[in-house]
Amino acid sequence: MDSSPPRFDVAVVGAGAAGLGLALALAREGIATALVGRHAPVADGRTVALLDGSVRFLDALGAWAEVAPHAAPLAELHIVDDTGSLFRPPPARFVSTEIGLPAFGWNVESARLVETLRAQARSAPGLTLFESDAVGLERDADEARIGLEEGGPVAARLVVGADGARSRMREQAGIATREWSYPQAAITTLLAHERPHRDVSTEFHTRQGPFTLVPLPGGHRSSLVWVTGAGPARRLSELEDADLARAIENQAQAMLGAMRIDGPRGLVPMRGLSVASPVGPRIALVGEAAHAFPPIGAQGLNLGLRDAAALRDSVLAATSDGRDPGARQALSGFARSRSLDARLRTAAVDTLNRSLLSSLIPIDALRGLGLLAMTTIGPLRRIVMREGVLPRLGAPSLMR
Repeated sequence: MDSSPPRFDVAVVGAGAAGLGLALALAREGIATALVGRHAPVADGRTVALLDGSVRFLDALGAWAEVAPHAAPLAELHIVDDTGSLFRPPPARFVSTEIGLPAFGWNVESARLVETLRAQARSAPGLTLFESDAVGLERDADEARIGLEEGGPVAARLVVGADGARSRMREQAGIATREWSYPQAAITTLLAHERPHRDVSTEFHTRQGPFTLVPLPGGHRSSLVWVTGAGPARRLSELEDADLARAIENQAQAMLGAMRIDGPRGLVPMRGLSVASPVGPRIALVGEAAHAFPPIGAQGLNLGLRDAAALRDSVLAATSDGRDPGARQALSGFARSRSLDARLRTAAVDTLNRSLLSSLIPIDALRGLGLLAMTTIGPLRRIVMREGVLPRLGAPSLMR
């Protein structure tokens, strides 16, 4: 009796949005793909603002048509300096039509996005699902084997760690990480409010971190990401719904009128993580397995989906030429491009967050001048908007 494990070109470990997107993208190209992981979305009131490149990627997978009715366009971004700084600039306004887009992106509940991708994965030809946790990784010159908590092992020429910030695949592969934390946490929830949001996302910069309201469908619902000190965040999380809604309304300067809590809520510690390299022998990392930082500026999942789209390009190029997709040489371009993108996005988010926490006058002045420059200098503003939506250099093919 043959006891050898099932073999695939690629085995993706992790059933979050980045892992699902990559597995679907590979299977659609006829690449024998396994998806390993349990489907367990967390109801914590989190949403994701899918920027234009991510929407193009989901559309190429055939998933966007299912997601779009549950997403709200982000046509404008307003930034309000609420730090009390002496160098406080006037509110900044960024409009998507200035760079030729109907919206910078679309905001959708995270659980809805994952459920849609999971449904696609269940019926995708060429994609085999193993709904079990991965518990081990062994590699040799020709292939890798993934041990499963339930069932036998799975073999592949390339293993992809898409299993989050506490990635077991990354740990098993011995890929070095750098981790750090901030003295903050984020309250996340869904809100109903009296006044319409008019497809405007508003971000208040406070001394404790950004307070962001992002539109949801219907005109009178928004998602909240309120980054503040760890202690205050914990106390806010313990409030009754009515008291929390009043606190949110006050922090938002009543711009959307009376509010009520309209969904689950979460309390998210603010942490960061980066890797020395997103690749190793027979393994590549995508999403939060490769980089994690605070939920600021809608960069996290969008960066993870760019990882997925870029790795799809890398694997497709190798297999089309008859090369081994798990070989170091085949992954070298992916490693270079994704390391640069991740470093730039991590640095931008980290710098903004730390600048808000600092009360040093020179830092306040630089932050205020930077925002004022983006507001008043048209070419600079348009460059920043375009790069925020999708980097032009080295954009994956399905996102162009």
